[in-house]
Amino acid sequence: MKKIKFIFIVSVLLLFSFNIYAQELPIVTAIEIKGLKRIEEAAVKNKISLKLGEVISQEKISEDIKSIYKMGYFEDVKVDIETFEGGVKAIYTVKEKPTIVKVSFEGNKEYDEDKLKEVVTITAGSIADITLINDNALKLKVFYESEGYYFAKVVPVVKKKTEQEVELNFVIEENNRVKIKEIKFEGNKAISSRKIKKAMGTSERKFYSFITGSGFYKKLEMLQDIEKIKDLYHDNGYLKVSVGEPKLEFSNDKKWMTITIPISEGPQFKVASIKFVGVKDKKEEEDIKTLIKLKSGEIFSKLKMRKDIETLMAYYSDRGYALASVGPDVLPNEEKLIVDVAYNIKLGDKFSIGRINIAGNVKTIDKVIRREVRVDEGDEYSASKIKKSKQRLEDLQYFESVDINQKPDPDKKTVDIDVNVKEKPTGFFTIGGGYSSIDNLIGMVDVTQTNLFGRGYSLTLRGELGGKSSYYTIAFRDPWFLDKPLLFGFNLYRQKREYVNYTKDGTGMSITFGKRYGEDWSASVTYELEKSKVTNVADDADIIIKDMQGNLLTSSVTFQIVNDTRDSYIDPSTGRRHSLTLTTAGLGGDTGFWKSMLDLGWYIPIFEESTLHLRGRIGWSDSLFSKKYPLYERFYVGGLDTIRGLGYGEAGPKDTKNDPIGAKKTLIANIEYLFPIVSEMKLKGLIFFDIGKGYDETEKFGSNIKYSTGFGFRWFSPMGPIKIDYGINLNRKEGESKTKIEFGFGSFF
Repeated sequence: MKKIKFIFIVSVLLLFSFNIYAQELPIVTAIEIKGLKRIEEAAVKNKISLKLGEVISQEKISEDIKSIYKMGYFEDVKVDIETFEGGVKAIYTVKEKPTIVKVSFEGNKEYDEDKLKEVVTITAGSIADITLINDNALKLKVFYESEGYYFAKVVPVVKKKTEQEVELNFVIEENNRVKIKEIKFEGNKAISSRKIKKAMGTSERKFYSFITGSGFYKKLEMLQDIEKIKDLYHDNGYLKVSVGEPKLEFSNDKKWMTITIPISEGPQFKVASIKFVGVKDKKEEEDIKTLIKLKSGEIFSKLKMRKDIETLMAYYSDRGYALASVGPDVLPNEEKLIVDVAYNIKLGDKFSIGRINIAGNVKTIDKVIRREVRVDEGDEYSASKIKKSKQRLEDLQYFESVDINQKPDPDKKTVDIDVNVKEKPTGFFTIGGGYSSIDNLIGMVDVTQTNLFGRGYSLTLRGELGGKSSYYTIAFRDPWFLDKPLLFGFNLYRQKREYVNYTKDGTGMSITFGKRYGEDWSASVTYELEKSKVTNVADDADIIIKDMQGNLLTSSVTFQIVNDTRDSYIDPSTGRRHSLTLTTAGLGGDTGFWKSMLDLGWYIPIFEESTLHLRGRIGWSDSLFSKKYPLYERFYVGGLDTIRGLGYGEAGPKDTKNDPIGAKKTLIANIEYLFPIVSEMKLKGLIFFDIGKGYDETEKFGSNIKYSTGFGFRWFSPMGPIKIDYGINLNRKEGESKTKIEFGFGSFF
């Protein structure tokens, strides 16, 4: 830069020595750029502040040189001044950096070039900018560190081919892959190390880490973990906590590391007062006071405060205030160890729903999407209904992604809703199998289209063949029959099953109509007609079994009411599912019976990711019209879905050979505590306690209750849900199972 300034000063003195008496600087009459080969001249001129007709300026030329250098394309820039047409010409001479014609890697053993090229942003054809080259070397270093190669080294080597071309080679020394042996904490007394580790993303290397990819030190993740540790302490009232820089210690072979994180906890604060700023209505203030979780006199919790903000935002956004905001002020008193919390509420104007636009659907017709949106044009704005709309669209399983963008118009006081979907295949051809402790091995072929013709229809062709059963079906379902929230479906099936004391071979059909009421309620009625043949009945079988032998025609109607608020059908953590079912048969056919079941279930979140599942069932049935009540239609208590630890039907009536024959009445209660074992694998454990019994007309309902307990596992694996339960019969009688392992997997769950 000194050389450039010298050229400028000398040029000006020589050129204008003749004007020494005038004492005036010359005017710029021309600007020229030299040395460009690949870079557009206009791009360089755009960085030049010196203009034609201006007085020559040393400051502007110096700034221009800096601006041109910052473009990153040049390794040398200089300016010469010449006389030209009564003034001067400024000549900017540049030397372009060479082009990278090849990018290669050397020393990489664990990852091939294709993988490493995904990491770097520099490619053949890029300018050989040293900053860009070093940045990409750092990207490779960070990549190797994230994969556990903490001591990896990356050195960029630039090889000159010609004046304008170079080759770039990243020389890599991978070294050992370092695994985390232990994570320790210094200074933590109020919160256990185990609890702190649960809050972190970084974890120690476990036996299953090869699946989850965990157990390696990642600098960015550790920085996030430090904030998570602070949040954990803030959630427990420690507002002045300090978390220091992690200390890393390595084993002699540099294959293992120990991480030590220093923590200074500080004092614990309690909530002194809670105020609401911006609320003028006293009744409204009383209403929102009942909604918030943070209370005066309690230990301060940042988590509760965040949830309170979300609750207040939801409260106002569901009342039309689309731009409402809630900001907290936390004012600690370090002498008294108390904190005052003020929620600053700014409502703004009320909004209504403007236009609802659907985009991204190629196959699915608009109305299939629009009918799941919980708001209509002109409705009062509601954030929860918009959120519910997204959930309902995702639950359809028609789309890879669902994005709902909101566009407020402050002038019109409206919010336009843009629903953008990305479709995914909805047709499936599956060949698979499974195993259950009841049906043994099962082979399965399934052809399903869940969005037939893009209209939301579902069609399934399915066949199952097992050691003790076979099942074939054609099923159709329209959840919006006649474009209304009505369900229509039908099912044609053939089923054969071997029971302990007989074999049933049945062919049937059913037709269903249903209706949804609001978001959580539904009701349906199903008519079913089945022709069955009962065979393989022993000569010395009980009369109740022999009475079924031969052909039986069953004509039945089933009514069902369901209330379902669960947050997930597959893996619920909160909500309830209650149902009441009543089946009557006998208006035509050979059989006559009524059967009802009240099924109540609750999912209660406790201890962060753990869930308490409570379920109770009571069933009642009897014969009708002096007709036969088939054994295969009765309640079978005992087994995986009822009383674990007992065999199928073992907790109910039996024949003279001590084989189960089904019950007319049943009482079942289950308590399950589900907890994560490996969250990344979606592996859960559970402890359960089951009670129940099946009864016939000779037993007192509620007597001789069976008890069982045990533990199990739930794995939501890529091939489908897997259940394993080990049950212990707590009040075993002669002839009953003492323990039982119940398990099953496959798509039949």
